[in-house]
Amino acid sequence: MADPGSIVVGLEVGTSKVCAAVGEVSPAGVFSLLGLGQSKSRGVRKGEITDAQKAIEDVRNAIAEAEQMADVEIRSAYLGVTGAHVRGETRQGLHPIVSEGREITAEDVQDAVENARARDLPHEHVVIHTIRQDFSVDDHDGVANPEGMVGSQLLAHVHVVHGQRNRIDTGVRAVQSLQLEVDNVVFNGLASALAVLTTQQKEMGVLVVDLGAGVTEYAVYGDALLRGCGAFAVGGDHVTNDLAIGLKIPLGRAEQLKVSHGAAEPVARGEDPEPVALPADPGLPERTINLAQLRLIQSARVEETLELVARAVGPSLDLCRAGVVLCGGGARMVGIEAAAQRVFKLPATVGRVQGVSGPVDLLGHPEFAAAIGLARFGAMRRPPPSRGGLRRLLGPWFR
Repeated sequence: MADPGSIVVGLEVGTSKVCAAVGEVSPAGVFSLLGLGQSKSRGVRKGEITDAQKAIEDVRNAIAEAEQMADVEIRSAYLGVTGAHVRGETRQGLHPIVSEGREITAEDVQDAVENARARDLPHEHVVIHTIRQDFSVDDHDGVANPEGMVGSQLLAHVHVVHGQRNRIDTGVRAVQSLQLEVDNVVFNGLASALAVLTTQQKEMGVLVVDLGAGVTEYAVYGDALLRGCGAFAVGGDHVTNDLAIGLKIPLGRAEQLKVSHGAAEPVARGEDPEPVALPADPGLPERTINLAQLRLIQSARVEETLELVARAVGPSLDLCRAGVVLCGGGARMVGIEAAAQRVFKLPATVGRVQGVSGPVDLLGHPEFAAAIGLARFGAMRRPPPSRGGLRRLLGPWFR
């Protein structure tokens, strides 16, 4: 059994599944994946908990499976958060340098960052991440670390990720009800990027798109800096719903057809695929489904979803010389790389977990990227934050 002090756990409470990834941090700081547990998610819609009791039961089942596979006792986890309420925006914070000699200190840097962080949060929102980009000292732009420089004013450029307090609180309380500590909350979109990107890709510029069942998340990097991130409450479940309506079939059958015969691209011109036979079910007659119509419906929704991301990223797409990396369950769709390449006009690939050792079959599944990234986030911040420090950040969540 692994040393309990070396264990980190990432917990993703998603729309289609709850996933717990267990990792271990070596004395040298190397992270490896020990195991993973999952459970079908029944109490979450569009990335947000709608039935707390069902969600708690599903988390319990995923944790139990992860404990058995990794042969550990799980006491705490880094909890992923997502949903349309999560937003990322770049802000600026100005701080005058008043010390003798105008030399910039670490305290000046922190004050500039805090000035950017604290500005104009939407009502009932709380900061999840404050990620430094770069600084300006007087008229000198693009400064990576201004400490020790001389100037009259310091301008910090930071990317602030924030979300609605009560919605995040619901997830935190659900986990705590199982006698588990929440080490910290992390935006799933950044966790996915942490799992599937290399340092070189971030330096070149890259867009990560996580295609989930209820939420699509994105994060864009340029020159090794986070340039933007966000989430849309649209995903694979919307494809299923479109198919159910367009083909006049139950949701269950629509989901089966999406997985077995669907694709992110329409049928090629001149191709005439065989219709798909649906056997009779109680109350439902036997019928056939036009495969070209199925793929036309599915590809239209996929294109619309990717276009939402493209519009949100905007000019930052020009920074993405390393192209687009796709993950999440939607990355398993046939033709998804071609669809993404067409929409973004960039090379697109399906991502796999980078720089982590562990069971190969788990590392190659794009739907596990967020959970593994959450654990890796924790590994990079060992030892985990003290409960007191987290109380100061999240306030009443720990009262």
